[in-house]
Amino acid sequence: MKRDLIVGRMQPVHKGHLNVIQETLDEVDELIIGIGSAEKSHRLSNPFTGGERVLMLTKALREYDIDPSKYYIIPLEDIACNSLWVGHVKMLTPPFRKVISGNALVKQLFAEENIPHKQPHLFNREEYSGTEVRRRILNNEDWQSLLPKSVVKVIEEIKGIERIRNIAQKEVSEIAYEKKTNQN
Repeated sequence: MKRDLIVGRMQPVHKGHLNVIQETLDEVDELIIGIGSAEKSHRLSNPFTGGERVLMLTKALREYDIDPSKYYIIPLEDIACNSLWVGHVKMLTPPFRKVISGNALVKQLFAEENIPHKQPHLFNREEYSGTEVRRRILNNEDWQSLLPKSVVKVIEEIKGIERIRNIAQKEVSEIAYEKKTNQN
């Protein structure tokens, strides 16, 4: 059985993620899709909850007509001790042959446990990145074209646009502090 693990934060799920998943499914019998940093939310770099990202991914995979018997979606929380994280992941997932991730820390941690790593082929990385999606939302630019339609609907349903914009607003005390430190 060829079963691999993809790890990504997916903040939010975008077309690049779906391309990597589709490409990987051509090479394996089953795919474990780990939603990384599942415990983080309501921050500018991690605005969506683990559950919201599972919902986005589930709907996107259905939209892309990907056979649900070919994948497992598993939220993966970070833990305080990086050297123990791979064991934590292995405890939460079915057995797998290798890990697929563009994250340097993930690659390092799995390499230290002698688990093979594959760098995914990144599709149009300048546009297909969570950072770019969030930037466009903040700047009132077209972000919807970067996401599957089903993910756009989830973001609208959970009021994700408002959340990102609210999180990005600085408090008066932060603005005053920045102003003061920039004058010195």
